[in-house]
Amino acid sequence: MSTPTTTAENPWPVRTVARKIGDWIGRLGEVWIEGQLTQVIARRGTSTAFLTLRDPAADVSLTLTCPMRLLQALEHKPADGDRVVVHGRPSFWAGRGTLSIRVDEIRAVGIGELLARIERLRKLLGAEGLFDPRRKQRLPVLPRRIGLITGRASAAERDVLSNAHARWPQARFEIHNVAVQGPNAVPQISRALSTLDMSEDVDVIVLARGGGSVEDLLPFSDEALCRAVARCRTPVVSAVGHEPDSPLCDQVADLRCSTPTDAGKTIVPDMAEQVRALGILRERARRALAGWVDRERKLLEALRSRPALADPYAGLRRRGEEITGLRMRGRQAILTRLGAERTQQANLRAQLSTLGPAATMARGYAIVGVLGASEQTVLRSVAEVTEGAELRIRLADGALRAVVNEVKKTE
Repeated sequence: MSTPTTTAENPWPVRTVARKIGDWIGRLGEVWIEGQLTQVIARRGTSTAFLTLRDPAADVSLTLTCPMRLLQALEHKPADGDRVVVHGRPSFWAGRGTLSIRVDEIRAVGIGELLARIERLRKLLGAEGLFDPRRKQRLPVLPRRIGLITGRASAAERDVLSNAHARWPQARFEIHNVAVQGPNAVPQISRALSTLDMSEDVDVIVLARGGGSVEDLLPFSDEALCRAVARCRTPVVSAVGHEPDSPLCDQVADLRCSTPTDAGKTIVPDMAEQVRALGILRERARRALAGWVDRERKLLEALRSRPALADPYAGLRRRGEEITGLRMRGRQAILTRLGAERTQQANLRAQLSTLGPAATMARGYAIVGVLGASEQTVLRSVAEVTEGAELRIRLADGALRAVVNEVKKTE
């Protein structure tokens, strides 16, 4: 049977729409639903209890109603934050247009079942690579600002702050107080993570919570929270519970600290140790510089002790003495040559005087020329001898003058 079409000219009245919605919901039948209780209202003197069941991984909730006798018959009374499985039938109350689940059975989720679910989620996240050490980021040596997500006025907050400030008094924090257990923990922690991750000044984020039961720490093993931690670009430190506790966010975070106290000691360096290390480095630098200066001083002294630097004018004096000796030897050679040339000149003059007609005339002789071949021969011989002697005298004079000029130049 087809559903009649409504139009603006032929609309349905409210009662018709409410009745049809009720019919559609009624066809769903009985269902089993799992979730986390966020509100339990069971007033004395009433026959009906009202509960709110929330999906731990999404911001979705349903209203439950159940007979008071059902709650009173349970060994463990349901409370806010409990994980339960309920059986009931959806119903639509047309008078107010609200949907509710009429519950006829409530079962608490046991610890064994919770641990089994956490283990299954652990394997799933591990298979996706969220635990891979290669994707983890290194913490900054000295963060400018530290984001802290923890419970309001909690011991975990005091432990982180006191230990961090004891090690580095100037450490700055941006604190977000959230619910750390119960149904509101996951959405509040996720929003705080997103806010701190978008802050440019925050260099590291710390999730801190004290110890507790498995149920108390369930939010830190929630799949939505683990994926929110994995998406953070800022390094995340997980400091949840005590040493034996190991929620899933410990393995997803970039660093796991066993306790909030350990986190306070890890996220900042120890100022006293840094001062000591700085003193050691300064002393090492001083010794290294002093050693270098000492080596350079010894090298300089060795260079200064070398003859070339100890007496830099010694080489010049030796060269001067060599030049003086060479000048004296040159002068002596020139004078010797000059004496030889003078002696040769004197010999040539003596020969010329002996062969010349003046010497013959001085002895009382005369040279008479006889016409003929023999006369011409005698006269030519005398002229040749005379010309040769004069030539040698001129050459000797020129050489003598040249030697004298050279001696003057050297002097």
